[in-house]
Amino acid sequence: MDIPFLIIGLGNPGREYERTRHNAGFLLTDRLADDWHGVWQTEKKFRSRVARADTDGGRVLLVQPQTYMNVSGEAVGPVQKFYRVPPEKMLVAVDDADLPLGSIRLRPGGSSGGHHGLESVEQHIGTRDYPRLRLGIGRTDREKREIAGHVLGRFSVEEWALFEKVLEQAVRQVNCWLREGAESAMSQFNGPMAGQNTKE
Repeated sequence: MDIPFLIIGLGNPGREYERTRHNAGFLLTDRLADDWHGVWQTEKKFRSRVARADTDGGRVLLVQPQTYMNVSGEAVGPVQKFYRVPPEKMLVAVDDADLPLGSIRLRPGGSSGGHHGLESVEQHIGTRDYPRLRLGIGRTDREKREIAGHVLGRFSVEEWALFEKVLEQAVRQVNCWLREGAESAMSQFNGPMAGQNTKE
């Protein structure tokens, strides 16, 4: 069995959560599947939607856990173990309210930053040393810690226009990560979109 790359988009299943800020990871993996001509299938044993693709950087398995965000690891852990994917070949895409809308940040590992989806993944794969791609969604009040209403809300028309450009940039970064590795992808793509003022 060829060991694929795993690219996992975190989000919440169900129509009521479609195109919400918290589903940024789903939105990115949807875009990647479209670009790579991957076809989504539901795999009940993994409690996930899965799409397979062959890319310039290698074979990829796209995964969207259907467990709800806060217990994403219950799906990610079994997929990672079944395919015996080393953590460094597993990229997790998530929303980040502490990053301004218009920014992306890839890291090869690190803390969850309080993101419950990442906390669950770390718990179930037994390490925090796996790449994660944070997609900035900003927050309406920098002092307010309770942000559920914001992250579960939908993008405004103006925000969506910017976020579509963010997704295009993130697709380029993921392709670079597959071909050239994390360091190259970080140096070329991390940060705000070119010409974008992300101060809040």
